[in-house]
Amino acid sequence: MKKKALRLIDANFNRLKEGLRVCEDILRFVYDDHALTRSFKELRHQASQILLRFPIPYGTLIKLRDSKQDVGKKGVISDKRKPKWSDLFISNAKRAEESLRVLEETSKVVAPDNAREFQALRFKLYELEKRALKKC
Repeated sequence: MKKKALRLIDANFNRLKEGLRVCEDILRFVYDDHALTRSFKELRHQASQILLRFPIPYGTLIKLRDSKQDVGKKGVISDKRKPKWSDLFISNAKRAEESLRVLEETSKVVAPDNAREFQALRFKLYELEKRALKKC
């Protein structure tokens, strides 16, 4: 069971950082907002620091990764409309928030000391999202 929990953590670390990076790049290249870009970059780096301090080594998470057998990898993209930049920003901010919530809850079982760090990042992201949506 611990292996499955670690796979869950690995997937959500990846999802978190990917979502934050998309938000960061939209703010940087589309909206030219230096302050928000920096804030999203800092949040992404804070998440990386948690990963580096995580009690399970990153190499262990990678070894447990099983992308070939992932039952959810063939998800269908049903929305065929062309999204606006704000749509992409919102969907990736939500993706990152959801990942932080999963990391927070899963950490309670695997690495309880990290749960509060994920919670703090999640609330920080809520505030950043609010500021960014005024721009989008």
